[in-house]
Amino acid sequence: MVFLGFLLVAAAITVGAGVVMDNTGPADLVVFGQAVPGLESEWQVFLSGAGVALVFLAGMALAFKGAGRRIRTRRDLRDLREEHEESLTTLEMEKRRLERELARVRQSPPRRDTAPREPAAQGVRVAGRTPGARSQAAASSFFDRTE
Repeated sequence: MVFLGFLLVAAAITVGAGVVMDNTGPADLVVFGQAVPGLESEWQVFLSGAGVALVFLAGMALAFKGAGRRIRTRRDLRDLREEHEESLTTLEMEKRRLERELARVRQSPPRRDTAPREPAAQGVRVAGRTPGARSQAAASSFFDRTE
């Protein structure tokens, strides 16, 4: 889009320069040594100049719009890249913290609690379990921590 805009700007400048340099009479429009047919009066020459100006403005608008889009896209990509790096850093810190915690739990000896924690241990039957039976997850020292 930027290239098309610059191409239109260059074409408008070239045509405008050709008109200015080759016109000698007040109502003759000569472009690059050739008389333009159908343009015999001054208002027609003026309207053709206005048309060239419109082409120039359209080219400039396309060029600026394309450049603005490119800048926004690069900024958005940079922001996404920074957000991704921040997310990775946060996840790496969380991973290290969990690894340290797991290593600490694995190194500490399992504790034996004297007081029962489950209603099943107090003689209450819970969902098909016998009193005093602890589940495998409840037997782990990881779940016995108090933090």
